Amino acid sequence: MGYPANPPPCGYNRLVNSRVLCFIAGIVLLAGCNRGVENKEAVRQAVIDHLVNRAGLNVASMQVDVSAVSFRKDEADATVIFRSKGGDPGQSMTMNYTLERKGGRWVVKGRSESGMPHGAAGSPAPGGQMPQGHPPVGGAKPSEAPK
Repeated sequence: MGYPANPPPCGYNRLVNSRVLCFIAGIVLLAGCNRGVENKEAVRQAVIDHLVNRAGLNVASMQVDVSAVSFRKDEADATVIFRSKGGDPGQSMTMNYTLERKGGRWVVKGRSESGMPHGAAGSPAPGGQMPQGHPPVGGAKPSEAPK
């Protein structure tokens, strides 16, 4: 005789195969979620969120780009370039930030003080101009220091 006209809707092999596929898909999704914030855009957003909370800083007038980032477990080191929106790309300021992962997102932990304005060739810009909207940095000039 031949095969039955209507095979059973769920055989053992189908059930096992579907469970194996669901298990594999779940592992892939979990692995993807764990690494989901390890990208330049997530770090860029953390820096912007950090800067928005600083008084006297107009983040909306600044172009913020992450030029390099290195991830280690729950910390990251990022090099961030700031310049005025629509301004000369050669006039920028570079800052180094340390971030930490909190609740599935990055938060700025601190920054190094080595950031400096750059001219077209990467040398310090004359007069140390900061991007438009950047608050003053540094202390008083020696001639203005309190006595």
